[in-house]
Amino acid sequence: GNSMDPYFGYVGLIAFALAWIPQSVSTVKAGRCEVNRAFLTLAAIGSLSLTIYAFKQGDAIFASLNGLTTLGAAINLYYSLFPSRV
Repeated sequence: GNSMDPYFGYVGLIAFALAWIPQSVSTVKAGRCEVNRAFLTLAAIGSLSLTIYAFKQGDAIFASLNGLTTLGAAINLYYSLFPSRV
């Protein structure tokens, strides 16, 4: 492997985690989420599982970024299940 390999992984993970920010801001402003609920559920389960795995591996960066991804998915899933009456 190349010494740059881990950086590609981190760039991808950071981009994936950051992608939830504009979606989550839009969701909170609208008070609801129109994103497919199955997608949100699977994203939340997958990222939470990866967070736990990363903690068990002792990888704080990987765990933190997956934790942020879990938070983004959870916020959107919450508003999908419980839209506000704004």
